[in-house]
Amino acid sequence: KCRGQLFLQIPYVQLQHYLLAGTAFIAIGFWAWSEKGVLSDLTQVTRLHGFDPVWGVLVVGTVTFVLGFAGCVGALRENICLLKFFSGVIGFIFFLELTAVVLAFVFQGQVREWLNDFYLANVKAYRDDIDLQNLIDSLQKLNHCCGAKDPNDWNLNVYFNCSMSNPSREKCGVPFSCCISDPADTVVNTQCGYDVRASGTPSQWSNTIYVKGCMIALEEWLPRNLYIVAGVFIVISLLQMVGIFFARTLIGDIEKVKFNYY
Repeated sequence: KCRGQLFLQIPYVQLQHYLLAGTAFIAIGFWAWSEKGVLSDLTQVTRLHGFDPVWGVLVVGTVTFVLGFAGCVGALRENICLLKFFSGVIGFIFFLELTAVVLAFVFQGQVREWLNDFYLANVKAYRDDIDLQNLIDSLQKLNHCCGAKDPNDWNLNVYFNCSMSNPSREKCGVPFSCCISDPADTVVNTQCGYDVRASGTPSQWSNTIYVKGCMIALEEWLPRNLYIVAGVFIVISLLQMVGIFFARTLIGDIEKVKFNYY
């Protein structure tokens, strides 16, 4: 009785969670786009020169939804093709994750340079997208950093650069997320970074803003949280391996029953 074995071997509820999680991510992504007016003007998708976090949400949601759909339908219908697709894609994702970790370890210098260039590109596009702006502000506040290497990286942004022709009130400033906040403050001062870089040296700025670059902060954060990062990777890998194991086991049982039937 293959269908009786099915629910003993496949965590069907977990597959439903794939569907629900994927649907939730996709819904959140489209809601974020609708709030920014992208759905009414799709040309805005191509205007952003930095990274739009909504794309990440949509990609994760789509992949999760497709996997959940394939796993659920494959389990319910005892469809070997869908189950092979489910296990194959998860195996491919695991391979990509493992490859990324190995390459990041082997080519640390190149990865550091790529991350630095990626961050600078997003600094340049800081005002182009509200989600990107919130992401950078969160990273800078949480890590107590400013810019990629130092606060002067904000010269790349048209609103914060110190050129004489810049008419912006934020000229020679930094975003408020670079400011050293007072725990006693109940209201965020969004103008605290105005004119900070107009005079003085980085050592003098340190009384007002964070002068450490976010790439340096990241390099300091990883060794301190290495066990946490490794633990998360191991847990995710184990969940993927369990999903592959159950899918392959069910495929074997279905094939065995079909062979005995014929």
